[in-house]
Amino acid sequence: MKTDIKKKSDTVIAQTYNRIPIVIEKGNQCTLWDTEGRSYTDFVAGIAVCNLGHSHPEIAKALSRQAEILLHVSNLYYTLPQVELASWLVNNSFADRVFFCNSGAEANEAAIKLARKYFAERDDENRYKIISMEKSFHGRTMAALSATGQDKIKKGFDPVLHGFEFVPFNDIKSLEKKISSSTCAVMLEPLQGEGGVRCPDPGYFEAVKNICNKFGALLIFDEVQTGMGRTGKLFAYEHFGIEPDIMTLAKALGNGLPIGAMLAREDIAQAFGYGTHASTFGGTPIITSASLKVVQTIENEKIVQRCKETGEYFRQKLLWLKDRHEIIEDVRGLGLLLGMKIRAAGGPVVVACMKKGFLINCIQDNILRFIPPLIIKKEEIDALVTCLDEIFPTL
Repeated sequence: MKTDIKKKSDTVIAQTYNRIPIVIEKGNQCTLWDTEGRSYTDFVAGIAVCNLGHSHPEIAKALSRQAEILLHVSNLYYTLPQVELASWLVNNSFADRVFFCNSGAEANEAAIKLARKYFAERDDENRYKIISMEKSFHGRTMAALSATGQDKIKKGFDPVLHGFEFVPFNDIKSLEKKISSSTCAVMLEPLQGEGGVRCPDPGYFEAVKNICNKFGALLIFDEVQTGMGRTGKLFAYEHFGIEPDIMTLAKALGNGLPIGAMLAREDIAQAFGYGTHASTFGGTPIITSASLKVVQTIENEKIVQRCKETGEYFRQKLLWLKDRHEIIEDVRGLGLLLGMKIRAAGGPVVVACMKKGFLINCIQDNILRFIPPLIIKKEEIDALVTCLDEIFPTL
């Protein structure tokens, strides 16, 4: 069956993914099964999406109930699940307003547009430039791509959009030199996920916020990967004692369903008046009803605290491996967004783990990224650590 599906896929689907040669058929909690009946413990979670694991029964019930009532109407009308989800996000964050869309890239597009529109509404259209970070990743649409600080992501798509500038992450002096009266926003991830699980230095974000305040620029946090409990806080900005002006969410907000959100303070959000931005499928009843169950479950089952504790346990286990294997150069991250830099290509480790029943991820060629569901058990972590302990001496 695997061969047939792969052959058909290669015939009819755009070849934009270098897929691992297994066909996933079903999942439950932190386990996935392929079409040949083999099981895998999932340390990828759909790339930090399935924070509550696979086939969560309460999310399935919420979807089923809403599907029997109302799937979709235009945003020309009010719908209850959308209002309830937006209220939850506002009540649990710095923000006053929410704009719903379908993905992280779309949420970042909305943030970019809002930042520029905010200054245009103040008759300061010279303020349009956005500073983001080298090695950042903000999405694949043209504006999000233009804000991404990785040349390999942009290759073949020139000319990218005008008005984006870049400085190194964790380099305050470079930011101070680059920012100017034409800067409308500084846009960055609290932890660079696709860039290699790169963490901020102590005091970095406080300094970034002070620079933004000094120059009157907005601060945009892309929490598409870090939000919804992934780092051991509901939102990663809570680690640093500051608040952004605009924040973007997606991924785990829907636990596998396509939803994105841009959150902003009231004074900034007012720049988006009637007709300035829209999304046909942004915040539909079927998606927001399920997403509402996601956030309620995160809250009611104390998932964030669980992530904090399990993440620290996992980090210590990875540090134990580092002490045992010279091939491991660094261990870093927060909560259950963890990275291990190795002195070898990471691809063979991913394949070896798969053969032993574990799904992990490699980024930037030699960084193993561990982003399991936040409900991962310590014994599942122990089993992966044992697997890695056996693999590293063979490299």
